[in-house]
Amino acid sequence: MHGPATVGWLLTALCAVTGTSCLLRARGARPGPRAEAGGEAAMGFGMAAMAAPAPWSGTPAAHTVSGWVFGTFFGALLVRELRLAATERHAAASPGRHLHHLLGSAAMVYMSLAMVLRPSGGAAAHHSAAGGLPVVTGMLLVYFAGYVLWTGTRLMPAGTGPVGPRAALPPVARQAGVAAGCRLAMGAGMFAMLLAL
Repeated sequence: MHGPATVGWLLTALCAVTGTSCLLRARGARPGPRAEAGGEAAMGFGMAAMAAPAPWSGTPAAHTVSGWVFGTFFGALLVRELRLAATERHAAASPGRHLHHLLGSAAMVYMSLAMVLRPSGGAAAHHSAAGGLPVVTGMLLVYFAGYVLWTGTRLMPAGTGPVGPRAALPPVARQAGVAAGCRLAMGAGMFAMLLAL
């Protein structure tokens, strides 16, 4: 990632808090939701590590090695999501449930490969050479911007219900809201990381 260190640290904090929230959500959950929350936690922590400004990021060799390490990690998450999606399809479950996770993992693999392939001849080269293919980056930006806006509007309260203890959500709805909030935060983080690519 490129850009000010402050932005990198803010993204790191956002993704780490999101990963922790997903990890806590996985505790005590049924096997299906637990696996989903565990995958989201791994994605959040991986994004936090990738967004963190590293003192060695200006070194070309370390930059390339870290790109391959992140690419391998997110590639493993992508393979996991592909397997889960195939299992769901054969089990006649709702199609496309893992599509967002697949796109997120694929986007992170794409950003990792852009780190490896970008010319890294110091700070000047970092700021002059954009990472990735503009068309692919643009399509991913449009998807994640749309996802964040769509999820954000669904999480906004309708404002027509009663206010007070009687308006408390049941645990299942609360868990669904937390899960959607985690995905919203990671989608926003993904959008910011793509902008800084």
